[in-house]
Amino acid sequence: MKINPKIIYTPDYDIHFLGIEKLHPFDTRKFSRAYNLLNEQFGDQLKQRTIHPESEISDDDLRIVHTAGYLASLKSASVVARALELPLLATVPYLVLNSRLLSPMRLGVQGTVIAAYEAMQNGLAINLAGGYHHASSAKGEGFCLYADIPLAIEKLRQDGLLQPHQQAIIIDLDAHQGNGYERVYHQDNRNFIFDVYNQMIYPMDAFARERIDYAIPLNSGCNGRLYMDLIRHKLPEALQRVKTPGIAFYIAGTDIYEGDLLGNLKVPEADVIARDQFVLNTLMAANIPTVMVLGGGYSKESYEMIAATVGYVLETWG
Repeated sequence: MKINPKIIYTPDYDIHFLGIEKLHPFDTRKFSRAYNLLNEQFGDQLKQRTIHPESEISDDDLRIVHTAGYLASLKSASVVARALELPLLATVPYLVLNSRLLSPMRLGVQGTVIAAYEAMQNGLAINLAGGYHHASSAKGEGFCLYADIPLAIEKLRQDGLLQPHQQAIIIDLDAHQGNGYERVYHQDNRNFIFDVYNQMIYPMDAFARERIDYAIPLNSGCNGRLYMDLIRHKLPEALQRVKTPGIAFYIAGTDIYEGDLLGNLKVPEADVIARDQFVLNTLMAANIPTVMVLGGGYSKESYEMIAATVGYVLETWG
């Protein structure tokens, strides 16, 4: 497989909302922080690899995985406020919510879809957003409104780029269980789900857990040595169970980091970066087209770890 990595990014991924976004521990500007740091290091090399989403995902595309009723409910400020865990948003007019919050997220979804098509053609694509793994067909939660990975998978299937017999692999290394896509695919076994998560924190979704093909539940306080030993041994073992891999989606959540405000794990920064390198090297060696998305990360250092991983990709394959 030829590896010609692409980076999907727009500065419009950032959320600017008169400071209200600072009430949530998620750094809503880490996307541009990571890209700008990379730009300082790689300049033209980065720009030549970058694809900018020109438009948001369409409502027609969103309806591929979401119910019409759910999409309509997102015009309610109270629904959005609950999903984003920011009660103050319940008083904000929809037009403001749409332009300042929903629009950047729909751009992020489009970025994941673009990355999926680019990965099929070029081997590896990184969306500097996305990984909204708590969103299901009829519900948003956990700062996730749209199910970007299931949508990208279904678009590939509709267009014949992912054949009926081929499996999409979801490798979810965010600290939280990916209950959204697990619910979307609860009755659909065409995809393979590998989920490593802290079982002692949100969402603790037992129903969604039934759909995981290879689960590694962790306890709070898991350290870097144990974490990396598990990844190095269990990921190759899991991939051997996938008979006809078509594409992999890697959710590279930095919330496993020891300084994260929500993940409750104790993985040092160096091991977060080493994890990403191991996963990407493993998938590239297996000739599996791969999309990397960011997932969660609730520390001021999150963007630096993202930039380190993308920098590694550019140095190794770019």
